[in-house]
Amino acid sequence: MEKELFKGIDLQNLVVFLTIVAGTFIVTFLFNRVFSSFIRRSSLIMRNDPTNYQFLRHFITAVLYIVGFSMAVFMMPPLRTVATSMLAGAGILAVAIGFASQNALSNLISGVFIIMFKPFRVNDRLRVRDNLSGVVEDITLRHTVIRDFENRRIIIPNSVMNQEVIVNSDFSDDNICKWVEISIGYGADIDKAKAILREEAERHPLHVDMRKPEDIKKGADDVVVRVIALGEYAVTLRAWVWANNQAEAFVIGCDLLESVKKRYDAEGIEIPFPYRNVIHRNLPSSDNLQKPE
Repeated sequence: MEKELFKGIDLQNLVVFLTIVAGTFIVTFLFNRVFSSFIRRSSLIMRNDPTNYQFLRHFITAVLYIVGFSMAVFMMPPLRTVATSMLAGAGILAVAIGFASQNALSNLISGVFIIMFKPFRVNDRLRVRDNLSGVVEDITLRHTVIRDFENRRIIIPNSVMNQEVIVNSDFSDDNICKWVEISIGYGADIDKAKAILREEAERHPLHVDMRKPEDIKKGADDVVVRVIALGEYAVTLRAWVWANNQAEAFVIGCDLLESVKKRYDAEGIEIPFPYRNVIHRNLPSSDNLQKPE
């Protein structure tokens, strides 16, 4: 049987076969290199959304591999005979493949839906399942790649992403309202503490003024600061600070906690912490205890 399989193979067919296979890999490699460079330029210079381009790149890559390997098989008479026999039983084969590739097909269709309806895009900041968060790095035919903030990659099947409840920080509007909360003591001057928090927020270079022209005419505050809680031992203040995106909002939050702490220390405004009073009593010694008769 092996002799019959390799009977139709000659040197010319073998050379053509290997040339087509090698050419497929080279063409696919060059296509990915050129198209990836185009995506980067388009995203950085023209500010285009790279999501469609990334998915199209993966789709065309798959087509190139399929076409190239099909041509290579066609050039080998023995392999052509095997392929013809397989096509003759294509109905049974299709059923078998259908059962075996339900998950793969589900991921492919879910990926197409993600690209069409865009619940998230490449470079969006997502939070999934309350414990997974990061930036969407790629959307392939099978899965979504998320780079977390420790530079690790989270690989999630498209079918799972299509059914999850996702928090998208960059959907529709990239601007983020950052809540900056800080507590002061009950003996502190609330108005002064609010003014300091507002000044530090407005002074930050990443802060964005989101007021409308009519709000500015009315003299509305750029940064709103309110008392939101009277706790057991502290008064909690909250400032609503706007930033261009989630990354800058995180930086603003960290910087304001530091700068406001320094200002409060300089202005004599206490940031309280719980006090514990420990009472130590002298218990009677064992010598003074009456012994039972």
